[in-house]
Order: sequence, then structure tokens, then C-alpha cells
Amino acid sequence: MDPKTTALVLIEFQNDFTSEGGTLHGAVAEVMDATGTLPNAKKALDAAHAAGATVIHSPISFAPGYYEISAHPYGILAGVVDSHSFVKGTWGCEIVGEVAPSGEDIVLEGKRGLDAFGSTNLDFILRSKGIHTVVLAGFLTNCCVESTMRSAYEKGFEVYTLTDAVGATSLAEHANAITYDYPMFSKPITTEEFLGALVGDAAASDTSRGY
Repeated sequence: MDPKTTALVLIEFQNDFTSEGGTLHGAVAEVMDATGTLPNAKKALDAAHAAGATVIHSPISFAPGYYEISAHPYGILAGVVDSHSFVKGTWGCEIVGEVAPSGEDIVLEGKRGLDAFGSTNLDFILRSKGIHTVVLAGFLTNCCVESTMRSAYEKGFEVYTLTDAVGATSLAEHANAITYDYPMFSKPITTEEFLGALVGDAAASDTSRGY
């Protein structure tokens, strides 16, 4: 996993999901506690920064009134609208402080649906930066993360998913996605395995330079 051609993509680490008082936090809190989703995401973020990998944040947001989507949404987007989640300019829409963008991090704009490629310039960014490996973390395990994973796989990227840095609305849904879906479209790994891969590559690179 060469840091120069690797991007860590953090999906919807926003207060409405991650933080006490967030509109959807109660739905994902059990899985977050069980897996250590947020602490593991911070470890991955810090490691990516230290290794010099690209970091991309993929928040979702809507103008008040949700005029960017159907007047009669169904499925997961109906839940977003009904709970008044991810409204631009609100605390709930902000990326949580623990993994807030910094330095040269990239923040995608325009995500209105599930797939981070769908209504953003993510594909352009990855290809223009020479990224071959995409590492995914975030919410929901079986929704936006999985949708992005499938697209990245079909677009020809090498895809890794951090199994302990994603969260869902139930442990059953979380486990089902990781067990049956993730291996079909990605290489599921833990955060510690990701850290080891980046550190190992960085050390190998230094050795090759005679450091």
C-alpha cells in the first residue's frame, strides 16, 4: 500500500451520526461503541497524514427543505428527511472534531445520495492525483460505504474497507455487510492492519533511499 497512490476516504463522519445529540446518533451508537468506529477512524486518519497519503472527506448535506432531492423520498433518504438530518449550516452537518479536515485534506462537495462518486468529483480527484488504492471508512456500513465501495471496485481501483471504522444501525446489518458483501468488492481489513501496511511501506521506502 504505497502512500503516494493511496487515498483514505472518510464518509459522513458528521455530528448527526457521530455525536451525542445528533439526529441519527442513537441509531448507530451501539455499533460505534462495539467497534470503536470513531477512535479507529482517527487512528487511520493520523496514520494517513503521517505517511503522506491523500485524505478525502465525503460529507452529505442538503439545503433547508431538501429541495435537491425528490419531494417524495423513500428508503434511506426518507429517513434523512424525516429526522431533519445533514442540513447545511447546522451543527449536525459538521464533520466531527476528532476527524475534522486539516492541512491538505480534501472535502468533497455535492454529495446528495449514497455513492460518494455519484454527485461529486471524487473520480476526477483520485485519477488526477494518481491514486490507485482507495481505503474506506464511515457510515453506514451497508449503505454509503458499501455503495462507494462497489463503485470504486467497478472503476478499477484497489479497494480496502476498514471493518472496525464503519458503523451501521444494527450489529446484525453491520456484520452481514462485512461478512457477505465487503469481500466481493473490496479487501476487508482492520485499522491496525491498515496502520501496519502504511508504516511498513514508509519504512521500506526509507530503507531503499538509504535512510
